[in-house]
Amino acid sequence: MLILGIETSCDETAAAVVENGTRMLSNVIASQVHIHSKFGGVVPELASRNHIQNIVPVVSQALENASITLDEVDGIAVTQGPGLVGSLLIGISAAKALAYAKGLPIVGVNHLEGHIYSNFLEHKDLKPPFISLVVSGGHTDLVHVRPGKRQYEKLGQTLDDAAGEAFDKVAKLLGLGYPGGPIIDKLSKEGDAAAIPFPRPMSRDPSLNFSFSGLKTAVLNYVLREREEGRTINATDVAASFQAAVVDVLTEKALRAAEMKNLKVIALSGGVAANSALRRQLTLRCQELGYKLYYPNAAIMCTDNASMIASVGYYLFAESEDSGMLLNADARKSIDLVY
Repeated sequence: MLILGIETSCDETAAAVVENGTRMLSNVIASQVHIHSKFGGVVPELASRNHIQNIVPVVSQALENASITLDEVDGIAVTQGPGLVGSLLIGISAAKALAYAKGLPIVGVNHLEGHIYSNFLEHKDLKPPFISLVVSGGHTDLVHVRPGKRQYEKLGQTLDDAAGEAFDKVAKLLGLGYPGGPIIDKLSKEGDAAAIPFPRPMSRDPSLNFSFSGLKTAVLNYVLREREEGRTINATDVAASFQAAVVDVLTEKALRAAEMKNLKVIALSGGVAANSALRRQLTLRCQELGYKLYYPNAAIMCTDNASMIASVGYYLFAESEDSGMLLNADARKSIDLVY
């Protein structure tokens, strides 16, 4: 079964062809980083406009790279949410048009579920149950992936800023550029992670929720205080100390979730899953505890992509699901609604 996946939840226009849910035949992504970098973050209206320009060429390229035509596609899977509603509607409209023209079934896919499935594409031995930590610019979620067909239990989520969003805002504060995650990760290698004792928000809270707004404010207050007192700000130390605080919280919460559910398998996904410090620390802690850790090896599989959407779509079609032409965007779609 050949599934065409379409992903437009934020600022990447992506299309991919996946065979039988596990074999990726193509994976095309048109990034808008160069457009949004001057603003230090994604501008929703600009994202929507560029999706309109990119969607047809990206889908065409995905089919060409897979060496197939639209006539050979068995179904279309498209991101339904969560995400920016304007961006989501572009992908859904394109998917509906193609499905209608060719008489193909169409399914809406939960973007967070797609990130979870990105690990299934690379790691054939990964099987539920396990703890999934989905960390990106828009999401920070801990999910218990249960045995059986697409059974999920959300254990925790961010109460304010997502971890990736905090990276972007701190990078902007320091004048480092956008996107902030890769820049801070690279800069932190030159800094002292223990130089500044930034707080570890909600680390002692018994829940599995996250909060990064206060940490972002702590960095802002530190920078303002240093400037007022005429001291030179060491951006490498600030970046390293901030990153260490985020990584500590993410690591401890993920391990706590595994302990609570009596599981020894953790899967890391989302854009922040590419962070080298998070991978390193979580790997070491899992080794100490005898846990197994999975994360996408290819950086492109950590970011928003359509192969993960097509993979989920295959299993939805296998369960005879068809969203039909009434499919609409759900900007606040939650993973715990997928059962």
